[in-house]
Amino acid sequence: MTADVIAFVLLLAVTAYTCAGGTDYGAGFWDLTAGGAERGKRPRWLIDHAMAPVWEVNNVWLIFIFVIMWTGFPVFFQTVFSAMWLPLALAAVGMVLRGAGFAFRKASRRLAGRRLFGTLFAVSSLVTPFFLGAAVGGIASGRVALGTEASARAWSNPTSLVFGLLAIATTAFLGAVFLSGDARRFGAPDLVDHFRGRALAALAVVAVLAVVALFVTRSDAPHIWHGLTHGMGLLFVLLAVAATFATAWLLLRPPGTWLRVAAVGVVAAAVLAWGMAQRPYLIPTSLTVADAAGAPSTLTWLAFVTLVAVVIVAPAVALLYWLDTHGELESLTDADLRRGGGTEPGEGADGV
Repeated sequence: MTADVIAFVLLLAVTAYTCAGGTDYGAGFWDLTAGGAERGKRPRWLIDHAMAPVWEVNNVWLIFIFVIMWTGFPVFFQTVFSAMWLPLALAAVGMVLRGAGFAFRKASRRLAGRRLFGTLFAVSSLVTPFFLGAAVGGIASGRVALGTEASARAWSNPTSLVFGLLAIATTAFLGAVFLSGDARRFGAPDLVDHFRGRALAALAVVAVLAVVALFVTRSDAPHIWHGLTHGMGLLFVLLAVAATFATAWLLLRPPGTWLRVAAVGVVAAAVLAWGMAQRPYLIPTSLTVADAAGAPSTLTWLAFVTLVAVVIVAPAVALLYWLDTHGELESLTDADLRRGGGTEPGEGADGV
């Protein structure tokens, strides 16, 4: 029973990372496709301005996932990372280079340097979601099992390819939705329309790839296909479909808070559908939750530590997002600094 609870917590953590981290990887996608220096100047300004306060906090969920995996399900952790160390290593390299590119682009004074680091940031934002999706596809299709040696077969197969492309499209969709809301908050109506159109196009691509994924899994990952078309998996698939239509309708209207909620609902329902479809396996059809679980005492303490972490971390993350979306984390301008020092705008150092 405890193992099932921890497995569900792991699924929720994966869902949180997909929804939160996806917005940042999507921002990288739109940075890459923004155009040349002049044409892409305003979209890239918005991406830098919107991501700056929160882009690093999304990795909290990734760390949480790893802790649960190697503590609660050590056999699962060993199996996955032994068989698919290469795509996971490439995803990790992409995370590091993406962060470095984003940070150094803003600090670089030369145009050539900004272009180099901007390209690094944008390309890495494609590499990471693709290889993470490919790894998930390898797990879902059952190509990873106890004793499986590392090979390209584990992550270069039809299911992995579709899942990798779906991960890129999903992050692009989330990024565009969130950026359209940020553009409205920053008073940039031209960028609102810019990213709303791209969000609608990305949503269409996500829908098409999701249908393709169903056809692919029917022959390449039959256990997942059966789970997606029956029981709780089917329920979450239907919720994802309903959220997709709601999001499409909201994208045709002026953006508001409900647009973000609906967009997150699409992705969250899809991830939960995949998780429910795999039951009772962590790796279909070779490793069940019960077989992969650690010692009962370890799971009990992990459940306690998880509860403490949620009580401490979740409110802090929620507060950060609230402050960001309400414009409370804007960087200080020179005028703000002068007012903070008791000098009104337009006055000199001597108060004249």
